[in-house]
Amino acid sequence: MKSSSPSPVITIAEQPGCLLVMFHGIQVAASARALVLLEANYPSVYYVPREDIDEKYFARTDHTSYCPYKGDASYFSLQVPGHEGANAVWSYEDPKVSVEQIRGYMAFYPDQVKFELLDAEV
Repeated sequence: MKSSSPSPVITIAEQPGCLLVMFHGIQVAASARALVLLEANYPSVYYVPREDIDEKYFARTDHTSYCPYKGDASYFSLQVPGHEGANAVWSYEDPKVSVEQIRGYMAFYPDQVKFELLDAEV
């Protein structure tokens, strides 16, 4: 049976300033081009361009998920000496047209990493 509930409103905006992503005290990403995705009934999610991550800390996993509004997500674990964040990062590598802006971006579970936002003036 098809759901008659409407699609959630998803908005994507540029995040001002520079977003740092830390995992156990190690900077795994830094971007002045981060996006923030807002979806009804969910906390906001930061998306960082793949070019702005430090790939040596990321390991692709076999885990996947599907969102009817964004598409298929691929997952990555974060690995730093002494710590692993299993499936802590995801990416919609072929997102739905309505969220095309997040193509080539990575998102992080906030319970796995710490975010620090530096003022655009810095």
